[in-house]
Amino acid sequence: MQIAILAHEKFPGRAKTALGVLRYADYDVEAVLDRDSAGDRVVDHVPDVQDAPIVAGMDDVEDVDALLIGIAPIGGGFDESWREDVRTALERGCDVISGLHYFLEDDEEFAVLAEENDCELWDVRNPSEDLTVADGVAGDVDAEVILTVGTDCSVGKMTVSMELARDAREAGYDAAVIPTGQTGIMIEGWGNPIDRVVSDFTAGAVEEMILEKGDEHDYLFVEGQGSIVHPAYSAVTCGILHGSMADQLVLCHDAGREAIHGYEEFELPSLPSYVDLYEDLAEPVADATVTAGALNTSDLADDAAARDTVEEYADAIDAPAADVIRFGTDDLLEALLE
Repeated sequence: MQIAILAHEKFPGRAKTALGVLRYADYDVEAVLDRDSAGDRVVDHVPDVQDAPIVAGMDDVEDVDALLIGIAPIGGGFDESWREDVRTALERGCDVISGLHYFLEDDEEFAVLAEENDCELWDVRNPSEDLTVADGVAGDVDAEVILTVGTDCSVGKMTVSMELARDAREAGYDAAVIPTGQTGIMIEGWGNPIDRVVSDFTAGAVEEMILEKGDEHDYLFVEGQGSIVHPAYSAVTCGILHGSMADQLVLCHDAGREAIHGYEEFELPSLPSYVDLYEDLAEPVADATVTAGALNTSDLADDAAARDTVEEYADAIDAPAADVIRFGTDDLLEALLE
């Protein structure tokens, strides 16, 4: 499928959905929409993903099958400055894929245009209506369940899950991803949007996916969400932890981050304390251990400094660690798949 990605004024720093799709999805990306960087190319900003021209709007995009909204703002709202591009896409007969909490199918203008032009509005965060509470049986599957957890939101849990699963498969292991967020669902083409599920059904929605794939694969890499200490997102983090009944945890962190993203009045706890927090919270339902750590060092320009920071992180959490984009996944996979 040929797509354009909408990432206005946020690419690449605050367009993690766009980056995830560019890095891992099977889509052919024909253009990225960003008014601030029009005239550049993706590779001018991010060297290790699919390249494409950056343009000012849909009027500058040649024929594509769909427009994908590649921004995941806090709260998941729709920015009215995007309306013209979405309208243009629908008028041209393009589907629109959105991971927002604002459902495009409930927008009267978009719904009418989609029907008139035979387009699909895919609201990725719209959960199934038949979800239930968990039965506490995810631990019965044959697969080893590995969950990425975070010191905060936006520290790379989805990226780490995708990198580990991909490299495990390339090494000959039978591995799959359990997608729990909008970007993972867009990449994998299926999944439950856990942060949109009724709280009582959160663990059940994760368990349902574990049961669906758990006897088909040897390893399941579960995409984590939020952080157990996050004042807004801790509930979904706990639901995934208990619903997955994970065997192993990969603790993800952003180098240099000291306060909770979007809630900077709250300082992050010490790194070692996260190991106890996650393992103690999981313990009543699963004997999960923090087996490895993943550190995002993208803000460090020097590789030597990045390696030193990774080593310090590994020492702090007493587990092997790596920046999976910068230095690869070999050390982590050796610890997780031994």
